[in-house]
Amino acid sequence: MIVIVEILCVGNELLSGITLNSNAHWLAGQIAHAGGTVRRVTVVRDDLEEISSAIKESLARKHDILITTGGLGATYDDLTLEGTAMALGKKTKLDDRAVGMLKKSYARRRSLGHHHNYELNEVRLKMATIPEGSTPIQNPVGSAPAVMDRSGSTRIFCLPGVPSEMQAIFSEHVLPAIKESVGEFVIKEINYDVRGVTEAMIAPALVRIVESHPRQAVYLKTHPRGYFRKKTPQIRVQVVSRGNNEKEVKKRLNSIAKIIEKEVAKLGGRIIITNTT
Repeated sequence: MIVIVEILCVGNELLSGITLNSNAHWLAGQIAHAGGTVRRVTVVRDDLEEISSAIKESLARKHDILITTGGLGATYDDLTLEGTAMALGKKTKLDDRAVGMLKKSYARRRSLGHHHNYELNEVRLKMATIPEGSTPIQNPVGSAPAVMDRSGSTRIFCLPGVPSEMQAIFSEHVLPAIKESVGEFVIKEINYDVRGVTEAMIAPALVRIVESHPRQAVYLKTHPRGYFRKKTPQIRVQVVSRGNNEKEVKKRLNSIAKIIEKEVAKLGGRIIITNTT
């Protein structure tokens, strides 16, 4: 089964150049290697209308999963859950389960020797105020619970923006859901570093290969690497084979690899390094 995922990253810092959007990069890699397809990544500011509008637009495309990152904290500009509720036509409410999760998170910190005052005041309880009917998810690293919701056939996962927290919750709760929907999945990859061949030179061969295989089974991509000693062009050729049968996936990869190696030799190029995963 093809599982289509969209990612919505929230945060002014992502649009001002202060913070590199490593969350989107990490999530896309995890999803691809699990057999899912990331169709779109959107970044918006910490603005209630912007968040709500982006979620509505995403849900209108009726994909399988929407993942948001950022905006779950206790400060005034953490607006993701309120924006999600607005997009879904819901209200937010203090959730007893989420309150219990906050208490568990603070107890964990105290056990680790943190001596801060973790009183559940109005500011901290903001993190337990979630869209009505949604499900909180324990944060095993930080404080703010993640949240799971649904709109039609689309599952929505609102994850923290702190990378370590986001990765832990994604790995435990979102990735298994993707894998279950995808079913049996195998992916194999070879990367060739090639000198003496340009993208335009090898493009016709890649087109023939892609057109002779099912769309979802093969992914080929060339990445320009500049010029070696300012004279010889360098490219990286990425070859990906995927499917639900390991033997067929390996066989397809080996077949394509041989074609590319022959094509590079015919064009007078040279393969310097071969990386296989």
